[in-house]
Amino acid sequence: MSSAVGNAGRIDGSSGKAWFTEDRFGMFIHFGLYAQAARHEWVQHREEISGEDYAKYFENFNPDLYDPREWARRAREAGMKYVVLTAKHHEGFCLWDSKVTDFKATNTPYGKDLLKPYVEAFRAEGLKVGFYYSVIDWHHDQFPIDAIHPQRNHPDAIEINKSRDVRKYAQYMRDQVTELLTGFGEIAVIWFDFSYPNREYRGMPGKGRNDWESEELIGLVRKLQPNIIVGDRLDLPTDGNHPKDLATPEQYTPRIAPTSEGKPVRWEVCHTFSGSWGYHRDETTWKDPGQLINLLIDTVSLGGNLLMNVGPTGRGTFDSRADDALGVYRDWMAVNQRAIYGAGASSFVAPNGTKFTQRGNRLYLHVQTWPFRHIHIEGLGGKVKYAQFLHDASEIHWLDPEADVDSNIGVAVGDGILTLELPVIKPNVVVPVIELFLKD
Repeated sequence: MSSAVGNAGRIDGSSGKAWFTEDRFGMFIHFGLYAQAARHEWVQHREEISGEDYAKYFENFNPDLYDPREWARRAREAGMKYVVLTAKHHEGFCLWDSKVTDFKATNTPYGKDLLKPYVEAFRAEGLKVGFYYSVIDWHHDQFPIDAIHPQRNHPDAIEINKSRDVRKYAQYMRDQVTELLTGFGEIAVIWFDFSYPNREYRGMPGKGRNDWESEELIGLVRKLQPNIIVGDRLDLPTDGNHPKDLATPEQYTPRIAPTSEGKPVRWEVCHTFSGSWGYHRDETTWKDPGQLINLLIDTVSLGGNLLMNVGPTGRGTFDSRADDALGVYRDWMAVNQRAIYGAGASSFVAPNGTKFTQRGNRLYLHVQTWPFRHIHIEGLGGKVKYAQFLHDASEIHWLDPEADVDSNIGVAVGDGILTLELPVIKPNVVVPVIELFLKD
């Protein structure tokens, strides 16, 4: 084992949660009525669509090509180890046969529960199963209108709110969360989304812990599923009584790893293949292969997980662009996965254009910007016993200042720099990885 410990700041994996920082890579799935609108999952908010007009998507919801076994196979082949599906998004539509609402998949033309086969299919492929549950609900008649509600500009919004009781809605949420956490076996992750207590609009307040009755809700979750990992969007107080289970930065990679009260915290960044979470037929900002792979590398190099999103079509399939993106991960992870699974941050400093991940005495140099012939790494002189490309196990030579001097490249004895000698032509890998075997 090297004196430089891999996975610096590793989170304690007690209480059945150790799998999370081993698996590193998961699939997010945003699926609901908005898939038929095909222009962003917030379409009802963006276009201020009334409940009456939005009902056309409920009345025509029929994902006849839905095959969760295919979804699960694609996720596994892409190297993903767990999955989180939107059981209910902000629109309020439920993918399961909830007993406390009629706004659910079983009452649509499709007529069937979508969650049970999802759970069974992903578990059959060896993936851990999670649920996303929106604490926002634009359909529920007791959810007060606010800044992000589709009816926010209704002339009678404030008057309508007088007949709404958010306490009744909070009880509704607990009833549904009880269904999700008692009816589908062990659930690995639950993602609550999201709180906005300071977002006032036209005299209508935002919503946070008091509206969701978050402390009672989190207590229920802990009682029903003691080992579950819970996202951090319930606006719970940071008073030591509610330690952060999971920090959830969204659509960006942090500069440094998130902390909670000055201490390392389990964290997961979530991203989309394009600019939308739900299926968006005409969206054009799809990430290229380098961006996709580098998002995973950048995240794991800081000790976090990547949750990468797919938005299925209204018929329940992954469209060709999503398939292509998953294929990028499939091909790269097939040969580079040991630089990801069980790996994390390293105490060694990577040169510009590269990132390190580390697992025990294996140090992985991800070459994100291909150089001309040489990479100089400070602090590794005398500490490496073997080096190879990970994708094909081909040897890489190096100059070690403890043993070698080459005035042509400016290496001097004792300067602590290890210089890798690389081919001029980049290997045919999106991001090549160099595996460095550290001395014991």
